[in-house]
Amino acid sequence: QVQLVESGGGLVQAGGSLRLSCGASGRTFVNYVMGWFRQAPGKEREFVAAISRSGRSTYYADSVKGRFTITRDNAKNTVYLQMNSLKPEDTAVYYCAASTLLGLTQEWNKYDYWGQGTQVTVSS
Repeated sequence: QVQLVESGGGLVQAGGSLRLSCGASGRTFVNYVMGWFRQAPGKEREFVAAISRSGRSTYYADSVKGRFTITRDNAKNTVYLQMNSLKPEDTAVYYCAASTLLGLTQEWNKYDYWGQGTQVTVSS
């Protein structure tokens, strides 16, 4: 069992930046591929980014590539999502998730554990 807690969400103007954090407790953090997803009202859950166990490999949705950066600190059991050049369409609840798979995946049903989410609102 892994418990995930996101933080860092908030209200920001378009063009601004936010950094989300997700702290993990429970089983060994380094054993999990970590991902970020988001869900806007009335829309389906959407993959944002994923990072390998070591942190050496990353994978991004086309919609955030070049603007968002996922990193992890295995010593601190934390994964981060740095979000720059934010757009109103980035407004959503952002969730971190942990997967026991070896490879990176954008499929939400391949992730075993989820946080409670943190709201990000980008005003125009």
